[in-house]
Amino acid sequence: MLLAGLAVVRLVSAAAIPLTEDEAYYRLWAQHLHLGYYDHPPMIAWWIRAGTLLVGDNALGVRLLPALANLAGALMVFDLGRALGDRRTGLRAALLYNCTLTIGAAAALAVPDAPAALFWTATLWALAKAARQDDGRGWWSAAGVAAGLACLSKYSALFLAPGVLLWLAAFKAGRDRLARPWPWVAAGIALAVFSINVGWNAAHHWQTFAKQFGRAAPGRFVPRYLLEFLAGQFMLLNPAVAVLAADGAKRAWRARSDVPIAWLITACTVPFAAYLVLHSLHDRVQAHWPVPLYAGAAVLAAWAGDAVRGWRAALAGWAPIGLVVSVLVLAHAALPQTDFGPGDPARQLRGWPAFAGAVNAQRQVAGAAWVGALSYGVSAELQAADAKSAPTLQINERERYAGLPPETPPDFSRPGLIVDLRRRVDLAKLGACFAHVGPAIALDRGAGGGPDERYVAIAVSGPKVDLLSVGCGD
Repeated sequence: MLLAGLAVVRLVSAAAIPLTEDEAYYRLWAQHLHLGYYDHPPMIAWWIRAGTLLVGDNALGVRLLPALANLAGALMVFDLGRALGDRRTGLRAALLYNCTLTIGAAAALAVPDAPAALFWTATLWALAKAARQDDGRGWWSAAGVAAGLACLSKYSALFLAPGVLLWLAAFKAGRDRLARPWPWVAAGIALAVFSINVGWNAAHHWQTFAKQFGRAAPGRFVPRYLLEFLAGQFMLLNPAVAVLAADGAKRAWRARSDVPIAWLITACTVPFAAYLVLHSLHDRVQAHWPVPLYAGAAVLAAWAGDAVRGWRAALAGWAPIGLVVSVLVLAHAALPQTDFGPGDPARQLRGWPAFAGAVNAQRQVAGAAWVGALSYGVSAELQAADAKSAPTLQINERERYAGLPPETPPDFSRPGLIVDLRRRVDLAKLGACFAHVGPAIALDRGAGGGPDERYVAIAVSGPKVDLLSVGCGD
């Protein structure tokens, strides 16, 4: 009943909360389905397309599958927990999963992490089924499919392969499994599924690989990012879940031969977690990157919760506070009346339909036939809020839009209107792209007056470059 109630809450909030800039951007992908995109593999675009076909091109349609995926993931977490203990352990695992702040407050967002988390969890679930059978060939095959789909969601799922190898190599029964064909069949299936995106990258100058794997290149040593990562994840995972999951991981290593499912979850966590730690030594780890690990952490925490005593048991009793906080965050994001000032992160979601109307009015005053932006977020939000007013495009970073042509091609022989945050606009740089650049006219999104709500609109004409294929550069 709790999981069903949470699913209803997420569906309601999915419909009520305006799209984030990233979600609006991925919505554009869904209008042109491909096997890959500039920033990520294609799964999130496929999910958004399916949702909008089912319930319409609106916030609920964009988020429908991510919202439902969380329910499916929680059910698999329940089954994994039950396999380590009993029904009570499974229920605790599902509850703890939803008590993590990132899952509790952001599980319904239409971002690549949503399918990545689901298919990562599905891989663990199928492998756990295989571990309890002498042969398990069907479950090994299912794990291969799930792992391949996880890689089509986000490349971080590639860390599942060394995790599974670590799992099997660390105890005798696992090494015996490696001598059989089915783990290797699963790996082949995963590679076959993922190969459709590899082939797309090969035909598109390896652009997604270059963008994502380029982040792994080490840079300067900045240890403060490690502290930021550890402290941030301790809170986002929920302190109770984090402490109990660490206990569960230690217990899983000691009992790896006797409790292979607990060791499976731990081993599949280690490679990705180690990479994130290394990454944090030279660059910031974004808060949502570790989300695929949260399901396993919740299962380990629930398993450890069966045995802990003292302060750890008391800490576990406070875990549901995370669920309460998550519901409050969702309510705040849905209700503009709860905004507390210009620094409120929720204000980034506010006022886009009215702002798109103001942009359209200014466009008509300027006699402009198209609208340009300097960021993918502003361009995507304007199109999501008022898609039919005039052709809208980002005039720089055009490599993002290979295979994503505007629904109506802009007429660049006529004037255009450039709109973006005031702090992003450089009139001199616009002058290098257009023969005529008009004065900046202030436009505000909302009434808060914060730096992320102050925009300017600038009439331009006579582009000096091919805006669709080359763009204005940086």
